Amino acid sequence: MIRELAENANTYTPLGPDEERVVDPGYVIALSAGSDPHFTVVQRLRLRPEDVGEAIDEIRALIAARGRPACTWEVGDSATPSDLVERLLAKGCVPDREPLAIGMVLTEPPADDAATVTARRVESLAEYTDAVRIAHTAFESSATSTAEALARAEIDYAREGDQWATYLAFLDGRPVARATAQFTDHGVLLFGGATLPEARGRGAYRALVRARWDDAVVHGTPVLVTHAGSMSRPTLRSLGFREVARIHILLDLFGGL
Repeated sequence: MIRELAENANTYTPLGPDEERVVDPGYVIALSAGSDPHFTVVQRLRLRPEDVGEAIDEIRALIAARGRPACTWEVGDSATPSDLVERLLAKGCVPDREPLAIGMVLTEPPADDAATVTARRVESLAEYTDAVRIAHTAFESSATSTAEALARAEIDYAREGDQWATYLAFLDGRPVARATAQFTDHGVLLFGGATLPEARGRGAYRALVRARWDDAVVHGTPVLVTHAGSMSRPTLRSLGFREVARIHILLDLFGGL
């Protein structure tokens, strides 16, 4: 189950406000709040070779019916058929700006932490808003995506609790990094680790991992699971995470964006 979490995390996350999940035997579509294609994720793909073309058209139609003109496809090691990436490319998809994620798992305490950095859960709407701004700055999000996230900050902050948590890391009392966690019965899913460019390399990311590990222990599920991009992989390896899956990420602008 841990590998499945690492490969298809959005299939198992608790749903928040304005979120939806379409579950079919052949695929899962996870729709989060926001217009960016990365908030519409197709994953857990189990298609027969002869059904691929029809399934792609069906999935695109389902997404378009919800007013969304684009999505991302996450094609993991377990996806079928084995040439699904090539078939999606032939249907007009393109590699995402971060085209490969590695599913990584930590089952022991992190190898070290940054004693000079404080990391904890957000404690107010103002801190949650700080976390939103940090994420969108670090990820170089569009002005539209940033404005959407700030506009719904109060609604999203209300979901903070036993299943979902947002964290900040502080240097010299200033918030410089953020991350989130979703708590499941099998482990804690890590999302959205982001550090402001001027604060990178000073231990903020490591401190956020430690804070979420500590909460995972309290929750009774001392397992951390994440999709790691090229920037975070070296740090995660040094903390003791091991690789369990590879996920190819494709951008699908089927609506003409």
